[in-house]
Amino acid sequence: MSKSRFWALIAALALALASFGIAACGDDDGDTTGGGGGGADLGLIKEGQLLVGIDTPYPPFEIGQPPDVSGYDIEVFNEVAKRLGLPVTYQDTAFDTIFRDLAQGKFDAVLAATTILPDREQTVDFSDPYYLTPQSLLVTEGSDIRTVDDLDGATVGAQDGTTGEFYAQDETAASEVRGYPEGPDAINALKAGQVDAVIIDAAVAVDAVKKSGGIEIAQKIVTNELYGIPVAEDNDALLEQINGALAEIKEDGTLAELYQKYFKKDPPQSVLEGTHEPE
Repeated sequence: MSKSRFWALIAALALALASFGIAACGDDDGDTTGGGGGGADLGLIKEGQLLVGIDTPYPPFEIGQPPDVSGYDIEVFNEVAKRLGLPVTYQDTAFDTIFRDLAQGKFDAVLAATTILPDREQTVDFSDPYYLTPQSLLVTEGSDIRTVDDLDGATVGAQDGTTGEFYAQDETAASEVRGYPEGPDAINALKAGQVDAVIIDAAVAVDAVKKSGGIEIAQKIVTNELYGIPVAEDNDALLEQINGALAEIKEDGTLAELYQKYFKKDPPQSVLEGTHEPE
């Protein structure tokens, strides 16, 4: 073998080894922990699956108990998870501790008909919006209470830690605001005569009136609240992937189908075009 051919062979071998090294590095970069999101590291508690805290029952958003749980929130998140290529495990927990549980690393995200609020973003971050809600004033049939202005001296029920409870405390002259662990508990207290009225998310009030007699919606309270999906603070990777999946289901009409299924109306532009930048 001539010297020129010998050195040409050495050069070709070196180039092949370099190419192999680059390919190997590329494989390592793609093998990240967390799963889903096109190979992104989502910082999940358990690799390859989403653990999501929910507060149920809260129909029509959360219906039933895990693992047999359904509702608008659940169907929306199932669509998000499908686009991320990840299975979901739902775990029931109390609403008044759900954000603390998320911040302490018990869940990857929570799903509980949750209004985006600056105070809540002291401990969690929120996705872009997926639902717009007013509040409703729920009373017994024939009640003299017709608007929130009639609550002076009344006892008002609400679920602990919700915007309904905040509204009753801050925007009415109620003599007492009585908190309950679950939304249906407050409604049952109204039917039992333990409170004079309940302030609760409008769709929940509508569902309750349809399913039981003796109660009615006296007033819809326009608050223009937007629901978001809370994730652990500063988990930007997971938040980005959830927002990307939400954008897809808004664009392809899936969210509109779910709106029609549960609320018999189209989603407003504030939901379809709305975005949210965590504070």
